[in-house]
Amino acid sequence: MIAPVLPTYNRAAVSFERGVGARVYTPEGVEYLDFGAGVAVNSCGHAHPHLVKALTDQAQKIWHTSNIYAMPGQENLAARLIENSFADTVFFCNSGAEAIELTIKMARKYHYAKGHPERFHIITFEGAFHGRTIASLAAGGQEKYLEGFGPKAPGFDQVPFGDQKALEAAIGPQTAAILIEPVQGEGGIRPVPNHVLRELRELCDKHGILLLFDEIQCGVGRTGKLFAHEWAGVTPDIMAIAKGIGGGFPLGACLATENAAQGMTAGTHGSTFGGNPLATAVGSAVLDVVLEEGFLDNVLRQSINLKQKLERLKDQHPSIIEEIRGSGLMMGIKCKVPNTAFQKAALDEKLLVIGAGDNVVRLLPPLIVTDADVTEAVNKLEAACVALEKK
Repeated sequence: MIAPVLPTYNRAAVSFERGVGARVYTPEGVEYLDFGAGVAVNSCGHAHPHLVKALTDQAQKIWHTSNIYAMPGQENLAARLIENSFADTVFFCNSGAEAIELTIKMARKYHYAKGHPERFHIITFEGAFHGRTIASLAAGGQEKYLEGFGPKAPGFDQVPFGDQKALEAAIGPQTAAILIEPVQGEGGIRPVPNHVLRELRELCDKHGILLLFDEIQCGVGRTGKLFAHEWAGVTPDIMAIAKGIGGGFPLGACLATENAAQGMTAGTHGSTFGGNPLATAVGSAVLDVVLEEGFLDNVLRQSINLKQKLERLKDQHPSIIEEIRGSGLMMGIKCKVPNTAFQKAALDEKLLVIGAGDNVVRLLPPLIVTDADVTEAVNKLEAACVALEKK
């Protein structure tokens, strides 16, 4: 008999009823240190008082009116995102996959509006993950996710990660844009070198195509800047964000320049729930926290602290850990044992981590982690390594 909840997840046999900061608790009161943050979602940790107040205050006013009417909370959050980014305009939705869908639609519509409807192909990269809808699966291009869902949606040309010659060869008269994650998340925590992002910007400008960034996982402070691409000193034409911007409340957004958005007129896109008063109240509260003076400096400090401790752990356990990689508080442990076994060993030590491609375990802690949290997490990883070595 099928489970009441569609069995599309291989769930761990543990559940949590409350959380505070970087810690979550089972109904029995057992404490776990959360270095997964709901897959980079709980950017401000669990039950952050400022986020709780923002949501509670808004819940006592109005929850939903739909985008048929003006929404002051949306306008406020959009203005703040524009003030702190490359963008001129923002569309709000509920998830990363929805933000990517609009990113794709906007890029295609841009060329259509300029009289080139044939330019609808988007170049993507092996190892990418852009979501679970039909179009975003095609953009990601991973066979294990595409299998069984019919023909792959047309218009996506994938090239090997880091192969500049293959990239240039893929650009043709049908190319509309290049889509890339500045740090691949599901693909195994693989940062794109800054010089490569700069070269992509130059290439797009040269060929009159758009540069699209997927910062759903690596954005909103995760790398120590508000957006990961800032480290390279380049800007995209369109960018998808989600996860961290809602701090745990479902919220996504598509940010764009005025030029890139010129085809998106009234009626070309919409969302029933997107950017409702509850979501944008929390999103604005997240920005209050992340943009507070010194916050991102501490993210950088803790990221260095974590990376140094992980490198020492690798040196001490060479039969378990092959490589440490990542950016900011988006770190990956490439394993020599199955990453599922490492993840289970960490869970046994009451530490939550997340699996990824390329046999990697991800560490995506809340951005509010302390020295003590980092030390405790690495101690738990040490115990996990010892347990694996004994098997």
